[in-house]
Amino acid sequence: MKIRIDKEACVGNARCAAISEVLYPLDDDGYISVTEVDVPAGMESLAKRGARSCPERVITIVEDDQ
Repeated sequence: MKIRIDKEACVGNARCAAISEVLYPLDDDGYISVTEVDVPAGMESLAKRGARSCPERVITIVEDDQ
């Protein structure tokens, strides 16, 4: 599973980072600092929760079979 993020559309709500700072690291200004993350085994649920928490819907979950 991968997380893909439209970093340019992030407005800095940081709701994703509140779910998991490991999967959704923020820069010094409070915006998402990555555009893609390989989700470690066992963190799939946190990845999906973080994506759902984004009010702008800039986070996409890509399953391994896609």
